[in-house]
Amino acid sequence: MDEMEEELKCPVCGSFFREPLILPCSHNLCQACARNILVQTPEAESPRSRRASGSAGSDYDYLDLDKMSLYSEADSGYGSYGGFASAPTTPCQKSPNGVRVFPPAAPPPPASAASSSAAAASSACLAPVPRNACLTCPLCHRSLILDERGLRGFAKNRVLEGVIERYQQSKAAALRCQLCEKAPKEAAVMCEQCDVFYCEPCRLRCHPPRGPLAKHRLLPPAQGRVSRRLSPRKVATCTDHELENHSMYCVQCKSPVCYQCLEEGKHASHEVKALGAMWKLHKSQLSQALNGLSDRAKEAKEFLVQLRNMVQQIQENSVEFEACLVAQCDALIDALNRRKAQLLSRVNKEHEHKLKVVRDQISHCTVKLRQTTGLMEYCLEVIKENDPSGFLQISDALIRRVHLTEDQWGKGTLSPRMTTDFDLNLDNAPLLQSIHQLDFVQMKASSPVPAAPILQLEECCTHNNSATLSWKQPPLSTVQVDGYILELDDGNGGQFREVYVGKETMCTVDGLHFNSTYSARVKAFNKTGVSPYSKTLVLQTSEGFDAQSGPFSQLVDIKKLVAVAWFSFDPSTAHSDIIFSNDNLTVTCNSYDDRVVLGKTGFSKGLHYWELSIDRYDNHPDPAFGVARVDVLKDVMLGKDEKAWAMYVDNNRSWFMHNNSHTNRTEGGITKGATVGVLLDLTRRTLTFSINEDQQGPVAFENLEGIFFPAVSLNRNVQVTLHTGLPVPDFYHARGTMQ
Repeated sequence: MDEMEEELKCPVCGSFFREPLILPCSHNLCQACARNILVQTPEAESPRSRRASGSAGSDYDYLDLDKMSLYSEADSGYGSYGGFASAPTTPCQKSPNGVRVFPPAAPPPPASAASSSAAAASSACLAPVPRNACLTCPLCHRSLILDERGLRGFAKNRVLEGVIERYQQSKAAALRCQLCEKAPKEAAVMCEQCDVFYCEPCRLRCHPPRGPLAKHRLLPPAQGRVSRRLSPRKVATCTDHELENHSMYCVQCKSPVCYQCLEEGKHASHEVKALGAMWKLHKSQLSQALNGLSDRAKEAKEFLVQLRNMVQQIQENSVEFEACLVAQCDALIDALNRRKAQLLSRVNKEHEHKLKVVRDQISHCTVKLRQTTGLMEYCLEVIKENDPSGFLQISDALIRRVHLTEDQWGKGTLSPRMTTDFDLNLDNAPLLQSIHQLDFVQMKASSPVPAAPILQLEECCTHNNSATLSWKQPPLSTVQVDGYILELDDGNGGQFREVYVGKETMCTVDGLHFNSTYSARVKAFNKTGVSPYSKTLVLQTSEGFDAQSGPFSQLVDIKKLVAVAWFSFDPSTAHSDIIFSNDNLTVTCNSYDDRVVLGKTGFSKGLHYWELSIDRYDNHPDPAFGVARVDVLKDVMLGKDEKAWAMYVDNNRSWFMHNNSHTNRTEGGITKGATVGVLLDLTRRTLTFSINEDQQGPVAFENLEGIFFPAVSLNRNVQVTLHTGLPVPDFYHARGTMQ
């Protein structure tokens, strides 16, 4: 019941209601507090005086009284009417519960009356109400002009008194004084007539044992509580007819009335009902309303339990998440330390390699210098001989030896074979950028999936046995898209299969069957999930023979059958020593050994051509170019195993190699700026190479079947850039036409 206590306290004094009055706005005030906040209204402003003068033609009711509200928005409180000598402005105060009220503005008492101030205070509640007094509700700010009855015109809330009495009796604490302003002291006595508990100081100040108060009976607090509980509750009487009890209920005014009100009062023409019947009806309505409110209160309690559980869960999740974050960061640090150890190991290898080369050259030069010095000393001794015939016998041989030794010193022997600088540069910019971009990603539930893409029909077309499709996101879509998945069926109404996964919004699919109907659809995806499919698009390829029906050269121009394919190198399948740049189109290596990198796209049908430009070529290495299976060995030269078909080339010549078998040595090599072309014709099942747009040797390999990925092997002395989406070179057209 502690939560109910605020309902039982007066908004003015902050204490439990004493003789509460029911205002027309349904709020309650203590009778004494109501008298304290009365404000006298000037006679000229009184609605009663207006009616007397005939200035207002309508009856004055409480709605009219609202227009005279003393509530001030600028002051957020209550104030008296200013500008009148009879009603000086009074500063506002705050009641104990925070409501702003105005104390009565009374002139200071004369000096002669100072001796009787105590008696005046004790009988304040008996003083008459000033004429034209106005009362403003401290809760809803509604202003009310009192009639000639004054505060007696408001009904007393006996029900509230009974609730307060039961509440106080249920409290086990000692009885407290009802007049203490701050911390109530323990009550010493109770006045049976005043029905008030007093502590000793308040009794001496407010209830002196003289005058009319001397006849009041004072009881101990415990006895007073019993006396209050046993005393019969006063029966509510009519406010207009004090000798009459309430017997009926006015439906229009929503208040109990007496028999005399129905006979001669303002309720004579109103609809009335029996007091007992309305009492039961309103009790039933209040009980029903309480049932709904009880359900809401139960839900609120459950919600509070849920919120408190959330607080605990948030704390536990925070500790768990922090531990997970620390573990992830520690794992990154460990990975960086391992990579650091690997890089230091490579630096040590480079250091040892340089020292070995320089020391070998020192040893070689030392031996050569010793031999040269010995030859010089021997020749000087020979010159000292005076025997001409003996000298001439060996002079020619010595001269040739001297010239030969001199020539041997001149062929780069006196040039260092190794530089002192380390040809290594740690590229940490991508890692630093990744660290700066390291952030939390949104949870799956907080980020929606993309909307279904829209196929752009005006840009979708077929050409021979290839199809080009284009799509876009809906115009009003703001959801982030990480990529798209394009699917085609098999041309016979079979199952769909993925033919493209990536961020592009246009794709050309080659290798389709002629005179076939394909269905295509596309969907988008992000970290949250996958969108619905777009509408299905039906495509019809051109009529004509394909590779299984007859030779292309007899019926169709080969150039028209080339399906343009765009792709890049694939970091996910490459050797770890491969270094990528330029959106994975440029590759090199950080190792002296050959390492293999594959393209992202595998081919099983059609005619495909791509080129690789040589961006850097130092110390005459042997890079290899060609095609391979996806599981080819990545740590040896391309063509060393049975899963790669390649051409390796130096600065002078080239060879074809498959399964470590070298064939067709051909003159002509590469330098910086050269271009190597690879032409994979899966219609004829052949592989052909070119250098600087000229065919290099004969057809390299034949009878190729399966799926082939573009492939390159290189070491640190080579850097190449991939170029795709190119037309077939002229030498292949000429050869195909001749056949």
